[in-house]
Amino acid sequence: MKNNLLSHINNPKDLKNLSKKQLPQVAKELRDFIIDIVATKEGHLGASLGVVELTIALHYVFDTPNDLLIWDVGHQAYGHKILTERRSVFHTNRQLGGISGFPKRSESKYDAFSTGHSSTSISAALGMAIASKLNGNFEKHHIAVIGDASIASGMAFEGLNHAGVTDANLLIILNDNAMGIDPSVGALKNYFTNVKAGKKVRKNNIIEALNFNYSGPIDGHNIDAVIEELQRLKQVKGPKFLHIITTKGKGLQKAEQDQVKYHAPGKFDKITGELAPKSNELLPPKFQDVFGETIVELAKKNKNIVGITPAMPTGSSLKLMIDEIPERAFDVGIAEQHAVTLGAGMATQGLIPFCNIYSTFLQRAYDQIIHDVALQNLPVIFCIDRAGIVGEDGATHHGVFDIAYLRCVPNMVLFAPLNEIELRNIMYTAQLGINFPLAIRYPRGRGTIIDWKQPFSAIKIGKGNCITEGNEIAILSIGNIGNTIIDIQKDLPKNKVAHYNMRFIKPLDTELLHIIFKKFKTIVTIENGTIIGGFGTAILEFASENNYKNNVIKTLGVPDNFIEHGKVEALFEKINLSKEKIKEFLLKLK
Repeated sequence: MKNNLLSHINNPKDLKNLSKKQLPQVAKELRDFIIDIVATKEGHLGASLGVVELTIALHYVFDTPNDLLIWDVGHQAYGHKILTERRSVFHTNRQLGGISGFPKRSESKYDAFSTGHSSTSISAALGMAIASKLNGNFEKHHIAVIGDASIASGMAFEGLNHAGVTDANLLIILNDNAMGIDPSVGALKNYFTNVKAGKKVRKNNIIEALNFNYSGPIDGHNIDAVIEELQRLKQVKGPKFLHIITTKGKGLQKAEQDQVKYHAPGKFDKITGELAPKSNELLPPKFQDVFGETIVELAKKNKNIVGITPAMPTGSSLKLMIDEIPERAFDVGIAEQHAVTLGAGMATQGLIPFCNIYSTFLQRAYDQIIHDVALQNLPVIFCIDRAGIVGEDGATHHGVFDIAYLRCVPNMVLFAPLNEIELRNIMYTAQLGINFPLAIRYPRGRGTIIDWKQPFSAIKIGKGNCITEGNEIAILSIGNIGNTIIDIQKDLPKNKVAHYNMRFIKPLDTELLHIIFKKFKTIVTIENGTIIGGFGTAILEFASENNYKNNVIKTLGVPDNFIEHGKVEALFEKINLSKEKIKEFLLKLK
């Protein structure tokens, strides 16, 4: 029986002490190690399995961390972490207090750049390469590993465009597996498919036209071939581009067969790959599915409705509309800016665009929200999924800033549903006809209502409601975190605490607020978003503008620091938004 090699590899120096003949064994052991951990601890699986040979080859050929290696998005970096002094703690991946699921500069000297969003690697690596040259270091190598789904993003093209007119010592590796989270889309994806098929496109090679030294495509699972080509490219000056072909989920049959499901599959059997059985318990739906099913229902009755998502059809559940009404549902690839302005263009022509983007990714299209939508007061409907704390993906993915960055935009109306029925009804209301941009923010995960498919009812813009009457303290909640107040109400002194579901962050229900401020001395705001600039700030502004000087206003929300990774419940406990912490806070109020 062969000795286990991986157990003796703590860093790339140990890896380099092995012969090339031993590396296929390391690759098998590394795959098995990733599968063993992710099967029980959960995480991103398929992307890292697909680049095992490339990961080993990069650390074998290059002098990391002196040579700088950037993993675009970061989903593909598990093998990199294991080979760079984190094997013994890899079981803590994505857990509170453990290592991050993405490359993180503060975690390791081997993580040259923190990555969680896509398409940043080329610009960052080029910036490092230019800095090295200015510092007189002409031998340092700078490598960006980017997927074919990510290279179609506008930012990646901007980096390619600049890099092609430099003499930077830059190597871009295209990890071509035809997948992002969902299958890659677009003309560039088709182009690379033709290149892989050996069709005659080399004479018009896009990458060569941008002044890169192009090589490939080569088999990314042939470790000898990858090492040989990397060693050759080390000697080539200027910007270089290596095209490798890989299989997402390589080494686990189920992950190869269903690459979407096994991107981040949850717990599974490490031998068979079968997913852990789901409970037969009848559960409330995920908010994303409420969106997906509702837009299909509405679109079948309203021919002007269109759906847009930037590379998240499955995660947003727009896939339901893509499957049923494909001519009116669009996956535009990893292109958030384009998605927003595409929706703006559609709105000028009488269509009703529902633009579904995760909160953390909508940040990337902020100028388009202001310049192309709000400035022209176009009725684009932003369905902002994963709003608030999202859990194990951590700081790069928490959707805690959208209230603050949208509230200040003129013409924008901002709504947060308490539950599935309110999400369903605001979508219905929007398609009846609005003359302003509307943002609807809702969280990751499940709601609270099993029987949510109730008849549609229009929601009056800018109006909240009272859930529970009280006489001493008023709680103003926004969004589904209001369900926490509903749950703990029975533990609070009877008739003391009133609860108002405000629903609209902008415009505020000023009529209701005047009633509240005149009745209650103590007012508490609560939101699953940043306190600074958020809903609580809006209430403080209302108090100041209306000269309410005698009220005590307390704001609960996400504090002014980046929140780490961990389970949502644990993170809420840490930032005082858990049921117990909120109850404890309210019971102390006089």
